Amino acid sequence: MRAGIIGTGLIGRGWAIAFARAGWDVSLWDREPGAAVSALSSVKTALGDMAAVGLVANPDAAASRVRAADRLAEALQDTDYVQESVPEDADIKRGVFGLLDRHAPDGVPIGSSSSSIVGSRFLSEIPGRDRCIVAHPANPPHLMPVVEVAPSPWHADAFVVEVCGVLASIGQVPVVVRKEIEGFVMNRLQTAVVNEAVGLVARGVIDPADLDAVMKHSLGLRWALMGPFETMDLNAPDGFLDYAARYGHLYQAMGRDLHVGEAWQDHALQTIEDSRRRETPRAAVGERMRWRDRALMRLMSLKNELESPAGGN
Repeated sequence: MRAGIIGTGLIGRGWAIAFARAGWDVSLWDREPGAAVSALSSVKTALGDMAAVGLVANPDAAASRVRAADRLAEALQDTDYVQESVPEDADIKRGVFGLLDRHAPDGVPIGSSSSSIVGSRFLSEIPGRDRCIVAHPANPPHLMPVVEVAPSPWHADAFVVEVCGVLASIGQVPVVVRKEIEGFVMNRLQTAVVNEAVGLVARGVIDPADLDAVMKHSLGLRWALMGPFETMDLNAPDGFLDYAARYGHLYQAMGRDLHVGEAWQDHALQTIEDSRRRETPRAAVGERMRWRDRALMRLMSLKNELESPAGGN
């Protein structure tokens, strides 16, 4: 099996790792000269880090399956699946999908890593739009495996099932977004948290470092293992409806007081920036990113253990 990855930024590289880890051959292409070749070393490094925690059995073999293509047509040759990961711009994506639809083998699904733009905005005029679909990953895709498969009104159910099957076969966790909505689900949930976090700092409720501490030492711990509905289900003696009856009025009252729709205040953004630079100097951001990825790998390994039949018991 062969995947064509178009665009080799952080998302594209993550997709390459996910497919190579699963035994696929991978062709990389980027419109920026030299970008695809440069991505190869990042892919190899990440596969080696994953092998150190048991997430990849043979990192050298996986890395050898990833190659850079000089031309788009070369990257698409003999592919069984194509994933676009170009900048988040509807016009750019529309142009790229016109080329992908023209050059990819007939019948091959083409996914888009669009993080907020619904497919109807850039796929509706593509001749082969029936095989082009939003498949929005988390970032980075190889460490946060959920993929939001977001069909447009013209997509057949069988095609959605086919795409989900491909993604599940490489170890991703596909979920179907059943109605087109800007930002899909993952980023809308994230938006609610981030906007309220900025608002709390803007109103002087909490310092940025303490807000991060609240998330990583409370909600983040639970949410690494279960979603909000299962959390509610397990936090009341008689389950979800019991929780809703006990606390629903409090959530709704606080919900009316949230500031998630307000503009970000410049003074709050600068306060957060200053706090972050004290914690992580700008020159150390890249090193901290790799620390984050290694930590996610260890967490993935633990989650795999916990979610296995033996671990679940």
